Amino acid sequence: MEKLMEILESIRPDLDFKAHDKLIDDGLLDSFDIISIVSEANSAFDININVTDLLPENFNSAAAIWALIENQAG
Repeated sequence: MEKLMEILESIRPDLDFKAHDKLIDDGLLDSFDIISIVSEANSAFDININVTDLLPENFNSAAAIWALIENQAG
């Protein structure tokens, strides 16, 4: 989770990812942010997040993104 937080903070240093649980619902992340997160996560964790995983609920919080990463990792 620490590496994920580093990735998130590098992409959007203006957001407190620990404090928000509606990043998509509240419009805090846009499609470019999601693409960056997916790309960085795929690389950092040696996973492959698919198009079918690009659902709002998978990106509404750092915990949800982490769950997606863990699911992809097996």
